[in-house]
Amino acid sequence: MNPKPAKKSSKTTTKPTAKPRQPPKIDLPGPDVHGLRELPKLQVDGYSLQLRDNEGFVGDQASQTAFRALLERWRRKHRSDGTDPLGLRHSRDMSKKELDRLLRGQKVSDAANVMHSAIGEFAQELAAVIQRFLHQPSWEKVERIVVGGGFPESEAGERAILEAGAILEEMGVHVQLGRLSHEVDDGGLIGWVHLTPPEMLKKHDAILAIDIGGTNVRCGIVKTRHRKARDFSLAKVVRREKWRHADEKPSRTNFVEHVAGMLEDMVRYAERKKIRLAPFIGIACPGLIRKDGSIARGAQNLPGDWESENFHLPSALWRRMPMIGSGPTLVLMHNDAVVQGLSELPFMRDVGHWAVLTIGTGLGNASFTNRK
Repeated sequence: MNPKPAKKSSKTTTKPTAKPRQPPKIDLPGPDVHGLRELPKLQVDGYSLQLRDNEGFVGDQASQTAFRALLERWRRKHRSDGTDPLGLRHSRDMSKKELDRLLRGQKVSDAANVMHSAIGEFAQELAAVIQRFLHQPSWEKVERIVVGGGFPESEAGERAILEAGAILEEMGVHVQLGRLSHEVDDGGLIGWVHLTPPEMLKKHDAILAIDIGGTNVRCGIVKTRHRKARDFSLAKVVRREKWRHADEKPSRTNFVEHVAGMLEDMVRYAERKKIRLAPFIGIACPGLIRKDGSIARGAQNLPGDWESENFHLPSALWRRMPMIGSGPTLVLMHNDAVVQGLSELPFMRDVGHWAVLTIGTGLGNASFTNRK
């Protein structure tokens, strides 16, 4: 007897459809992460001090802008005797290389004399500003000051700093003045290795960093090299791009778009060179940075209103680059003088209290106390 055939089920069976893969949830940087002051190896005692006198902010008297104004004043004195020894162009439009060429002239000339007069007066202003800072509670124990920013990379700037140091000694103010240990353009990038969460560095080679100034923006890839030197003393910028935004006078929106484009170019370069980027972006920016990443004050040299409650640069850049590699991006912001100072941390362990001055379009400042 043949077995009865099995009854066919009236129900049709279908394979369950796979649920679409959801992208990982990414949160914007939260509060209490920007502008950190308490770090494992040091404390940020103060930064972005804005001291006033009858002429306005004290720091404005020792900026690169102030030096150009002094130089123009000395040129006017010589113009009354005849032609201008530096030519027809305004001092603010002359490059540092042009001014250094006039200063290095083999023969003593009227141009060199004008340059030396401006440098001497600027050195006196710088010494007076430093003396004022040293009277502030956050600076009173400072033993060494590192000078960064764009001005010291010129010969005129270097001479002004040396003269300011000599003037301070004559005044009985015993504080060491020194230069950055690496290229000036790298300081505001390298300092970010000390502010990157350590867990982000374990499986990565490098970070992205931005240094925003009143004239230029620098964007770069910083190799931490923490396996060779745990104190980050060998950290190195392996690629850097510089944009002189002051010439183009962009709107705030166009400024952010351009910076985002610079960052995206760095990511593509890292992929080509097989550099393992951490999902991190550090932004060094002028001004007093609140814990939520907004700017309280001091961003007057940047295009547009950066202190508006409707503007948040870390979020604006995060929206363009929410993921780097396989992880959600963390975007942090801190004051540019603080970050530039942190780049010197491995070389400042022999003093207890130290500070940094950045002489650029404005005068940035920060002071630190080392932890034992």
